[in-house]
Amino acid sequence: MNSAFLDTGYLLALELANDQHHAAAVAHWEGIKAAPPPLVTTSFVFAEMVTFLNSRGFHARAVQVGTWLIDSALVEIVHVDEPLFQDAWAYFREHQDKRYSLADCVSFVLMERRQIATALAFDHHFPQAGFAIQP
Repeated sequence: MNSAFLDTGYLLALELANDQHHAAAVAHWEGIKAAPPPLVTTSFVFAEMVTFLNSRGFHARAVQVGTWLIDSALVEIVHVDEPLFQDAWAYFREHQDKRYSLADCVSFVLMERRQIATALAFDHHFPQAGFAIQP
């Protein structure tokens, strides 16, 4: 089974009932949770997710979701090492016409390296970069 990339926006949409994509994320997760693809994310996505939750006053939830990600057999967290960081920084510099975040660029480079075609995401930057998104 092909891996899928797990993006910050998807995680937050699952967790936050007031997120504009909450219903779509929950419906999608319900549809795949019995047999989800192997999920891959990065330490940058992890940091974005727990920081967002904590900055909105949801520290306990940030710890709960962060612990789930760390302990989950479903999710591989790839730690951003120097080569990945440098390649992502080069990708960022090369795409001055886009509004990609550095975290986006890390995700794109990792997806290219791992030949991951699909991201669980709501971010339109993934299709801009040539990747499919679900839901």
